[in-house]
Amino acid sequence: MMTITPHNIRVRDLFDGYKDNEENGVVAYGGRLDVRPPFQREFVYSGKQRDEVIRTIVKGYPLNVMYWNVCPAPAFGTPSPQAEEVESHADETYEIIDGQQRTISICQYLNNDFSLKLEDNDIPRKFGNLPRDMQEKILDYELYIYVCNGSESEKLKWFEIINIAGEVLNRQELRNAVFAGEWLTDAKRFFSKQNGAAAQLSKNYVSGAPKRQELLEKALAWIAGGNIEAYMNDHRHDQNAQPLKDYFTAVMEWIEKTFPKVRATQMKGVNWGELYAAHKDETLDSEALEAEIKSLMMDSDVTNKSGIYPYVLDPERRERVLSIRCFDENTKRATYEKQNGCCALCGKPFKIEDMHADHIVPWSRGGHTTPDNCQMLCVKCNLSKSDK
Repeated sequence: MMTITPHNIRVRDLFDGYKDNEENGVVAYGGRLDVRPPFQREFVYSGKQRDEVIRTIVKGYPLNVMYWNVCPAPAFGTPSPQAEEVESHADETYEIIDGQQRTISICQYLNNDFSLKLEDNDIPRKFGNLPRDMQEKILDYELYIYVCNGSESEKLKWFEIINIAGEVLNRQELRNAVFAGEWLTDAKRFFSKQNGAAAQLSKNYVSGAPKRQELLEKALAWIAGGNIEAYMNDHRHDQNAQPLKDYFTAVMEWIEKTFPKVRATQMKGVNWGELYAAHKDETLDSEALEAEIKSLMMDSDVTNKSGIYPYVLDPERRERVLSIRCFDENTKRATYEKQNGCCALCGKPFKIEDMHADHIVPWSRGGHTTPDNCQMLCVKCNLSKSDK
């Protein structure tokens, strides 16, 4: 059963062991608090927001409650010397779920990374230039923390509830908070860098912001058939994420081999994981596929160009993925009047809103969405024709 425990900690304890390793993450609280996991997006407060956090502390006003998650094991490498001293008293390590920017603002100021005016008539000063009594006042300020400990599903639900303000976390960032560990850290090295390996491999084929974990989410959805949480739970204690990286690389290599002609705009709208799973073992003629793709790209009736790729691979020719252009309202009205308001098949009269515009010659047989190929059918006749 999940427990949520309130804690008060002083700023000096939070700052103990603070270290910003840039893309390799940020730690604090004796090295036991994972402030920003490796390769997570580096969103930080603006200067004004950051300064207000410090001024709030100086005035003794309360900051909003922050939320930490108990990690099953350190997710950020070797603890600092300060962490080793703390570890002799406690084994728990934590990850920030809400309060990352406030924590980084506090630690950066104590680290003398920026200066600010504490009062309107003051001069900008770094922490190290403050009088000793003011430094102690800041160091002794108490922060209010809720620490969550429970099953992955319980924590994920709770994080969704508290994730209602500030820079909102997306679904994959919430999953990362729950399934932290060596496996996830290794996965982020590959998938979460702006110019990293995954981004370079997929730049022509997949859309998504690496720092927002969107490439990682797609790779997980592909390999897990959509059940991302189950996959992450099964592998969270693995030493590395090599199988996931290999799978993603294999998908990219299959795309490049099967569709050598790059059309980045259209390709980025394709669910490549689904196509790879269905067709990776087939012998495909890339030249024949390219000839069909080129023809469909030139067809003005095909409005969803991304749908061309699953269409050419599907022997059943699922036209719905192409979103064939519909007849416009003017064509419908003109055809309705031409037919004197009667269905072209059964001859019975209907209101125009009770009729469907239909291709006389289906698109699949060379018919186009032009006025001379339009007929108005009642619903019953249109459905009967579609079933044939």
